[in-house]
Amino acid sequence: MGTRSAHVIVLGNEKGGSGKSTTAFHLACLLMYQGFKVATIDVDSRQQTLTHYVENRRNWARRHDLAVPHSIHYHLPVSSGDSVSQNERREFEVFRRAIGEVEQRVDYLVIDTPGFDTNLTRLAHSLADTLVTPINDSLIDMDVLAQIDPVSGQTRALSHYSRLVQRARKERLAIDGKTIDWILVRNRIAMLSSRNMRLVQSALDQIALRLGARVVDGISERVIFRSLFPIGMTVFDPLDQVDETPMTSNANDAAKSEYLALARGLNLPFAHKVTLRQDARAEWERQNAAGAVFEHMAPPASPDPSTIVPGAPAEDNQPRPQLDG
Repeated sequence: MGTRSAHVIVLGNEKGGSGKSTTAFHLACLLMYQGFKVATIDVDSRQQTLTHYVENRRNWARRHDLAVPHSIHYHLPVSSGDSVSQNERREFEVFRRAIGEVEQRVDYLVIDTPGFDTNLTRLAHSLADTLVTPINDSLIDMDVLAQIDPVSGQTRALSHYSRLVQRARKERLAIDGKTIDWILVRNRIAMLSSRNMRLVQSALDQIALRLGARVVDGISERVIFRSLFPIGMTVFDPLDQVDETPMTSNANDAAKSEYLALARGLNLPFAHKVTLRQDARAEWERQNAAGAVFEHMAPPASPDPSTIVPGAPAEDNQPRPQLDG
């Protein structure tokens, strides 16, 4: 990569169950299958869904001797001391170290955030180059962005999360003069068209225009994702190589096509043509054999005095992450 910093993709939504972790992991694996180097960071200390997905994948791959790509992964805990300001400084330091360890080593950094507002959530959003917000295809779930009139579909007022993203955009602009490409992704789309679906699409288009965001179709409601999570696999993996794999069907191919379309809609800077590259296999098979992909399941060195690594750099604690372009 030279001196080029990783492109940061953040999955954000303050409503749980929107598919952030599943989308984050599938995007990460798709990019690795394209031959890109990818790191993943989980800042959801409560659910840790992305971390469990990574663990399940590594355990399943070891058990069945599968050659599949793995990301460099961190799970970042929330500090729980008595001082809010000290907690935030410690969280910033752990976050900064994780970013610093991978930003020059990978092409993409995918960050999964919790369904509630935290200091780490705000830090991740202010660092985003691409912000992906999955929205379940329902007016009920759209209140994370704005209050919507249920009859007309008109926007009444912006939500807390939308204001959080607006602040993150201002911070990012002040840091390096860049903006955040905010993408609203319709997720768990019903197979049959309905009045609710049309209202959702109309409301999302209006909100996107007001927020300066883009709308991209996401993934249909599919049982296969619930089957893949326990084994850590994605629709891009060789599910036909293991007899115990819970599902291999046309649903897999359909979901794969939808994720490819989603990735193309993100307009990522390095991935000009989103395809599955067979020539990337040799590189991550080599990494698997070297054990390099199984590192960093724990957080980076903690700034807590009781666990800090001797000799670790004690740099400034300004609560603003920055990637040098």
